[in-house]
Amino acid sequence: MSEHVLSAEPTHSVWDRSLKPRLRIESGDEVQIECLDASGGQVVPGTTVAEYLRIDRTRIHALTGPIWIEGAEPGEVLQIDVLATRHAGWGWSSVVEGLGFLKDRFKEPYLFHWLLEGEQTRSLEPAIVPVRPFLGVMGVARGEDGAFRTRPPGAFGGNLDVRELCAGSTLYLPVYNAGALFSCGDGHAAQGDGEVCINGIECPLDVTLRFHLHKRQPLAGPIVEASERTAVDSTSDAWVVVESGIDMAETARAATLRMIELLVSRWGFSEVHAYLLCSVALKLRLSQVVNEPMYTISGALSKQILPSRELFPLR
Repeated sequence: MSEHVLSAEPTHSVWDRSLKPRLRIESGDEVQIECLDASGGQVVPGTTVAEYLRIDRTRIHALTGPIWIEGAEPGEVLQIDVLATRHAGWGWSSVVEGLGFLKDRFKEPYLFHWLLEGEQTRSLEPAIVPVRPFLGVMGVARGEDGAFRTRPPGAFGGNLDVRELCAGSTLYLPVYNAGALFSCGDGHAAQGDGEVCINGIECPLDVTLRFHLHKRQPLAGPIVEASERTAVDSTSDAWVVVESGIDMAETARAATLRMIELLVSRWGFSEVHAYLLCSVALKLRLSQVVNEPMYTISGALSKQILPSRELFPLR
């Protein structure tokens, strides 16, 4: 195992498998990664609403990468362990006309600055908001040629906004290209399910990630292994399948079906018994509802009710 450091800049704000890798690593390596805030450093403490409305929105998400993982090939699985996250003590949230889950109700532009005090913020008194930093965007390059905006998530990962991806969690992604070409960014100090106003607490975030490659292990889409260290709520210490789509109900069905398939393939349930278990124990949640036209649904099943299992045992 080797340790690496990757600075944020130059960032990129598209998925494009022709982008030149900024770092090459081996399976098992750790990387300390610097990530700018979602604005790409255009929003700083003290930025006004007028200044915010003038930022270059083609730079939104400002991802760090790509990282080439030696030996990665299409049809394999990339495991990303989130070892540590470090925020910079500040963040921001906004309301933008035409965006957000309640865009017809909240039309006046607004910008709010947060002071982050370790593991909490008191900026929105009288509320005391827990700070649980995670990356809103973690993904590998898509399998098609071309440059694709980062807002829509997909089977490759991307703008998932799944708040269980705090330190202590693991993300599994299918690989679509040689080298996998992993990128990440869009740090959040905190986020509610749905991210309804369009932002969590957007912040610069340094992370330490460890990468493992699982050869000849197909995967249909992202899976999160949340742990007790994430300490978000009752869905911590869980297996979480993640699906994104344009129809909320169909996306929820897809997430349920993927959990059934996981229970059958990894724990030996019959399909009908897996279906029954999902009906009594699966937590279906809206991870994000604002990346129109895509919705992201997470289906979480507590580890407490299943025998301990490594999803992809390391060889």
